[in-house]
Amino acid sequence: MKLGAFSVSLTVKDIHKSKEFYECLGFEVFGGEISQNWLIMKNEDCIIGLFQGMFEKNILTFNPGWNQNAENVDAFTDVRDLQKSLKGKGIKILTEADESTEGPASFTIEDPDGNPILIDQHR
Repeated sequence: MKLGAFSVSLTVKDIHKSKEFYECLGFEVFGGEISQNWLIMKNEDCIIGLFQGMFEKNILTFNPGWNQNAENVDAFTDVRDLQKSLKGKGIKILTEADESTEGPASFTIEDPDGNPILIDQHR
């Protein structure tokens, strides 16, 4: 199962302090808008998202159709096909992608310990 680019989305209390901290670890701003309380930061192939006031828990995030540089990849498994496959394996889908649509969509699941996982296709 190919899930696409991987990142960790962190819920932070102060995005400015978090940005400074991760810059000390060698991360650089890769995307986002700090004035909207979200940033994407990158250190080599490691990607983290910093999100202030947007969700309660940290989230594991996968982006079908993207590589670690947020570039489109030619062949990828559509988010709706991933969702169908996981349903077939008995995985509970918390929020579902509309399987009658095409293009951008997302769904969420949780691992056995309650860690949220977002499968988020942008194209």
